[in-house]
Amino acid sequence: MRAWSTSTENDLRHLLNEWDPIGVADAVQDEYDCMLAPLLQRLHAGADQTEIGEFLRHELEDHFGLDPLGPGPEALAARVIAWWRSAGPADDTAGA
Repeated sequence: MRAWSTSTENDLRHLLNEWDPIGVADAVQDEYDCMLAPLLQRLHAGADQTEIGEFLRHELEDHFGLDPLGPGPEALAARVIAWWRSAGPADDTAGA
């Protein structure tokens, strides 16, 4: 598996904070950090938009206690997959 960098984590954190389904990212920048490693693991394993959307939906409902239909997990899944495909993570192969 390829290693991921701090900049990769920061980019993904930025996407999660822009999404901000519970509305606290302005005050708590690390609120969604619990999703960083699981998302990056899934992305490294080749997860598709559907799998990422299911993970996000599950986290919203089970971890954050929100209605998973409201904040649009599928829309964020599409953004995450597009970011993963276009940004540096695929080139982050140092030490792999």
